[in-house]
Amino acid sequence: MPVFQLSNELFFPPPELARADGLLAVGGDLSPNRLLMAYQLGIFPWYSAGDPLLWWCPTPRLILRPNEFRLARRLARQLRNNSFTLTRDTAFREVITQCAGARLGQDIPTWIQPEMVEAYTQLHELGFAHSIECWQGGLLAGGLYGVSIGSVFFGESMFSRVPNSSKAALHHLCVTLDEWNFDFIDCQMKTEHLCRLGAREIPAAAFFTWLQKAILKPSRRGSWT
Repeated sequence: MPVFQLSNELFFPPPELARADGLLAVGGDLSPNRLLMAYQLGIFPWYSAGDPLLWWCPTPRLILRPNEFRLARRLARQLRNNSFTLTRDTAFREVITQCAGARLGQDIPTWIQPEMVEAYTQLHELGFAHSIECWQGGLLAGGLYGVSIGSVFFGESMFSRVPNSSKAALHHLCVTLDEWNFDFIDCQMKTEHLCRLGAREIPAAAFFTWLQKAILKPSRRGSWT
């Protein structure tokens, strides 16, 4: 399959035309309207420093149903002992900035470029992007962020400064989304870490069917604090 070159026109090629590795298009911009259009089509941006803006739609797709999160005994014990304090939308920029920095025990920067930090912060200010914060001792220990449209949460990234902190944030997100009757979290790329937490791959046909129904449901736009 060819990789499509995007222009300033607000347009994406059909997602089923993505290459086998999921790459669909190159170029365009990170404007709120383009990002929101992309997510509703199952497309998301992902690129490294020095690369052009790349748009992906991999299938099969990794998803996590909110009520299928696997709560490990150690994390359950930490939550019962109030080892962490969990909040929503209280430190979005700090969370995405931490996601763009070093991971637990590593000094390896992520793929989140400065322009992406600004783009998703703007989506947050518009009420579409949200963060979950995990605090310990008054300090931000871990967290995650993503985009919410209809009854889908499109997960983007998470970070940990303290063991199990990002898992606690994901558990809190799942509990919240289950209460709000969200259908699923789009986890995008398969990782063994997310599969151990209950995520699973579904075929392209099932993913797009679920997605088309879910984005038509009422959105929880605005602050999630």
